Amino acid sequence: MADPTFEEIAAALYSGQPDAFVASRKARAEEAGALAPRIRALKKPSIAAWVVNVFAQERSGQLGEALQLARELREAQDDLDAPALAKLGRDRRALTRRLAATAAELAASRGERITPATLESVEQSISAAFFDPTAASAVASGRLVRALTPSSSEEEIRDAVAGELDEGDAAPPPQPPDELQARRKRREAERRVAAAEKEQAVAERELGRKDSALQKLRSTADELSERVADLEAQLERARAEVRRVEQELPELESAQAEAAKRVEETGDAVERARTDLASL
Repeated sequence: MADPTFEEIAAALYSGQPDAFVASRKARAEEAGALAPRIRALKKPSIAAWVVNVFAQERSGQLGEALQLARELREAQDDLDAPALAKLGRDRRALTRRLAATAAELAASRGERITPATLESVEQSISAAFFDPTAASAVASGRLVRALTPSSSEEEIRDAVAGELDEGDAAPPPQPPDELQARRKRREAERRVAAAEKEQAVAERELGRKDSALQKLRSTADELSERVADLEAQLERARAEVRRVEQELPELESAQAEAAKRVEETGDAVERARTDLASL
């Protein structure tokens, strides 16, 4: 059986009980032979780093799946529109909180009290792993000395890990070129479908507005047609009345002249009668 490597010893120490770290480090150094100086030089991890290390050791499968998902999301995010990117950000933050909560529960089951500040540092470390491949390898190694942040530089990340950082720790198995090409083609096809569906939705809304406007215009045209028909009927009745009046007008004018003449004649007779009466 081969002797454990420095990285394996460091990982075991960094996931052990924090209050036993110094004693455990001394014991491992005494039996490590040539590795003893490096083991004695190991720094005690911060509580947040220890919580992440415990999670990496005891939930390596769950962490590996999350880091694989994060890698795929990093590759896909360049192809997403603004709403999809916003949803991606929300989903990533939710996943970070869930993993950090699981890590905190593991640590609490070992008797360690996890403060809100420590939990925040654990979330920051996991978030850093989601955004940066080097940080992902650091978190997956289980050998963090201190917590990471999404803004940590590569030098800061490597300095926060005990021993050499093998970036293959968090790297998924390489995918065949044809599979990668198929995924790209599928994403492109999905983008085209989404764009076409968006255009169709816009066109359908526009069609709905046009249909509504057309229906309203047709209703107005029907109302105006009814009014025109009614006015034409009124006009025809007025014309008929004009024709009737025009036909009756000569006879009425003649009758009016006769009546005027009679009035004049009867007026004269009245006047003569009054004169004769006055002479009596």
